[in-house]
Amino acid sequence: MNPPTASVIFTTYNSPEWLARTLDGFAAQSRHDFEVIVADDGSGPETRELLDARRATLPFTLQHVWQPDEGFQKCRILNKALLAAQADYFIVTDGDCIPRRDFVDTHLQLRKPGHYLSGGYFKLPMSTSKAVTPALIADQTIFSAQWLRSNGVTAPWHKLLKVTASEAQARWANRLTPATPTWNGNNSSTWTRHALEVGGFDERMGYGGQDVEFGYRLVNSGLKPIMMRYSTVALHLDHSRGYKSPEGIAHNRAIRADTKRNKVKYTHHGISRSES
Repeated sequence: MNPPTASVIFTTYNSPEWLARTLDGFAAQSRHDFEVIVADDGSGPETRELLDARRATLPFTLQHVWQPDEGFQKCRILNKALLAAQADYFIVTDGDCIPRRDFVDTHLQLRKPGHYLSGGYFKLPMSTSKAVTPALIADQTIFSAQWLRSNGVTAPWHKLLKVTASEAQARWANRLTPATPTWNGNNSSTWTRHALEVGGFDERMGYGGQDVEFGYRLVNSGLKPIMMRYSTVALHLDHSRGYKSPEGIAHNRAIRADTKRNKVKYTHHGISRSES
């Protein structure tokens, strides 16, 4: 068998209902020459049972990379998933994000040597999240402004452009947005070798900006970001964040500032060169 064209990696933790909707989104993609790696940060047996039940029904290869529950260890499980990746190009998202049909294809069409792609997401309120069904994902109804408006989304029109922009509107919005094209863990991509060259994700970091720090090291190593937040669409299902703390945010902010200030290219707290 030929290797997959891309490795799609996303994390999950004891959220099988949202994980199932994310899998539905990738099953509905316009192409299926990719693998999905579920990077599981310590979920219980219900998640494994879901993946085992779904594996044979999915039109892509599925890997389940698991580690014991030792608190929020997203960077550690992402590194394990990177080492398991079979493709030379990888896309990251989250296990609570539903990609539009063209999500994978757009990443692959816009990839460019020496660059990474910086996308974004559109956050749904809880009432809208609960209204999402497999059938609505399959026929892509959830990506229409009409459905979103009628199911509790009150965002202004310019925010909805993240979901509804045409190709021409997306190109215009990507150029004009004041947002910085950082590495965003819900929607970014680059070549796998670049991630390994910078040591992967820094495992000292908990919740809050750990993805951005990884992007800083890519930039310090010579990669350039491409803004594409209006070109790739992912709907983010709502959830609580019990693992977020002021102390953790401050800790991460200090590491991130050091990486940026000192032009750090490689972390010694991630994937070692001997592993990669």
